[in-house]
Amino acid sequence: MCTAISFKTKGAFFGRNLDLEYRYNETVTVTPRNFPLHFRELPEMQSHHAIIGMAFVAEGYPLYYDAMNEHGLFAAGLNFPENAVYMPKNATFENIAPFELVPRVLGQCSSAKEAKKLLARVNILNTDFSKELPNTPLHWFFADKEGSFAAEPLANGLRIYDDPLGVLTNNPPFEFQMQNLQNYPGLSPYEPELIFGSGAGLKPYSRGLGAVGLPGDLSSASRFVRAAFAKLNSLCGDSEEESVTQFFHILGAVEQQRGCVRLAEGKLEKTVYSSCASAESGIYYYKTYENSRICGVDMYRENLDGEKLVSYSLAAEQDVFIQN
Repeated sequence: MCTAISFKTKGAFFGRNLDLEYRYNETVTVTPRNFPLHFRELPEMQSHHAIIGMAFVAEGYPLYYDAMNEHGLFAAGLNFPENAVYMPKNATFENIAPFELVPRVLGQCSSAKEAKKLLARVNILNTDFSKELPNTPLHWFFADKEGSFAAEPLANGLRIYDDPLGVLTNNPPFEFQMQNLQNYPGLSPYEPELIFGSGAGLKPYSRGLGAVGLPGDLSSASRFVRAAFAKLNSLCGDSEEESVTQFFHILGAVEQQRGCVRLAEGKLEKTVYSSCASAESGIYYYKTYENSRICGVDMYRENLDGEKLVSYSLAAEQDVFIQN
């Protein structure tokens, strides 16, 4: 389970919750412009846009969960089981394996508009990274400062949907999620007036009951509604510090606490990490389940013309500030 959002104040911010029952030793990884990106069916990209994001680096290849390039284009892969359909090779399209899609698009495209054009000629292959790392059924969230869209590999090909809300979760497909929002026309952040009595000294009391009817469970459909409500009603200042803080509070509305989602064999799902990438500063911020402090990696402090990946292990132990 996962949730991805885009958020715009004076700047543009993008990120996600990654909800899983395990970790892959993921790191914040910078792919510089001259790191060669290999593809199974396409020519190697020896030069491309620089990329920063959360990745599991396997056999020297950055398997990005979510990432942003130096032009402020963001991409995230979210679990899409029982709906994702990967295809056999098709000579009339650019054939791209699922794990290659994020570096391919972010390496080539400077905007969401360019990404849409590239994806219109893409065929998502049913190709595993390796025997030990088989495909995960995914759909993708793309965003820049101008807008966002969802890309879903379905039986009739890769479908592109404009996403005016700037929100994506998992199943059901995006079209259903948007239709499901019509079930919540009365949601409001304002508090309904409740009168507990009319006797002497009793006054109308209306605190703490905004968003009556907002779904609170951890299903994908409910998280989609809740994330959209929190984002669209969210107010904060325009500074990067205020925006990043508010961004993590929005993701907090849909995070998963360990023990609330129980899987087979006693496995427990949780929000492994939350991320927020700033298009203006190039900083990739994150928090982990174990450490609620906001940490960050600045892509512009790295040599973006380099040829080697740069990876930073996550600060995964709680960091408490004792004030006395």
